[in-house]
Amino acid sequence: MIRHLDITVKGKVQGVFYRKSTKAVADQLGVRGFVKNEPNGDVFIAAEADDTLLEMFMEWCNEGPQDAEVTSVESHEGELKNYRNFEVVKRAL
Repeated sequence: MIRHLDITVKGKVQGVFYRKSTKAVADQLGVRGFVKNEPNGDVFIAAEADDTLLEMFMEWCNEGPQDAEVTSVESHEGELKNYRNFEVVKRAL
């Protein structure tokens, strides 16, 4: 069964290729959704996949790329949006 998770990653997660790395891992696992930087320094991820894939994805979110320092990861079940792929959302200018 496909589930939707809203994930907030806190710590040193901006300026360390967190979004780009998240997309690579999501594409590899087949997770759909998006990742974006938040103004407060957090990274927000909307992810949709089955339980097994989401579990592996969440494990990665807790580690992040090499230069990241993840202090906490919060996730909440959300409404299924049926994303087609996984995208990096650039900051609006």
